[in-house]
Amino acid sequence: MPIFAKEEKPAGAAGAAGTAGAAGTVGAAGAAGTVSAMGAAEAAGALVKDVSTASFMADVIEASRQVPVIVDLWAPWCGPCKQLGPILEKVVREAKGKLRLAKVNIDENPQIAQQFRVQSIPAVFAVAGGRVVDGFVGALPESQVKAFVERLKGEAGADEGEAQIAEALAEATRLLEEGDAGTASAIFGQILQHVPDNRAALGGLARAYLKSGDLARAKELLAKVPEEHAGDPEIAAARSALELAEQAKASGPIDELKARSLANPADHQARFDYANALYAAGRQGEAMDELLELLRRDRKWNDEAARKQLLKLFEALGPGNPLVAGGRRRLSSLLFS
Repeated sequence: MPIFAKEEKPAGAAGAAGTAGAAGTVGAAGAAGTVSAMGAAEAAGALVKDVSTASFMADVIEASRQVPVIVDLWAPWCGPCKQLGPILEKVVREAKGKLRLAKVNIDENPQIAQQFRVQSIPAVFAVAGGRVVDGFVGALPESQVKAFVERLKGEAGADEGEAQIAEALAEATRLLEEGDAGTASAIFGQILQHVPDNRAALGGLARAYLKSGDLARAKELLAKVPEEHAGDPEIAAARSALELAEQAKASGPIDELKARSLANPADHQARFDYANALYAAGRQGEAMDELLELLRRDRKWNDEAARKQLLKLFEALGPGNPLVAGGRRRLSSLLFS
């Protein structure tokens, strides 16, 4: 039921029925109307606020998307509420901005009590990202309230850490694609210091080593990845890139291979090696062209080596690379023509 749904008979504090639910989405629709961005920013600014039905969306729901909000449901006639309230305010202020406290007088705001299905007060709920994530009923001692707050801070910190890692991965990947393998490898390495089994960072670091020509370090790093993670896209892509780099290293000088291929179009091995050398030189589109031409000339050559090499190249580049989509279409056209 939406928090701000209209009631025909507003319930008083003593009449709020049901049991306290500690999980689920807090309703977002209601008679309070749309909250402006300015109102939401102001709501998130104060550590402790008295909240009404009209301000609940801004002071709790929207504010909880920035930092977790503790909702304290109380009433003036409630003795235990008077004991718990100051403790909540103290521990929230000690959190120094990592949490907010929203105090709701349920005598004046019975709809909020009904939405939370409050049976007795004081009732406390933790809201993060617009959802109730924890809660308790009754006046707890300060030590238990601090433990409750620490759990909430820990969950918020974990979410923030995951976001920071995702942002760092995106930045390192961008740098690697732009050719800055040194900075990219440093960022991937920092991520692995915090999360040693992060496969995206492992694969990224291996590809950064390959980009800088250090095949030995890339091979050593990938050898340490457990076999159960071999199929992870990031690891598989790095291993395909390593195999291609090793093949390219053994192929020979690119100009010589080009000359051999042009001199004898039927020399499939020369064309295959030339494609590998093109890939190693960063000319992936030309490498695809040569492999597709080889496939067109002799699909079965060397146990379908051209098709297998194309698939390996697609995997190494990743599905987001624009060359891959076009290459796959051309491959399908050749195979099913």
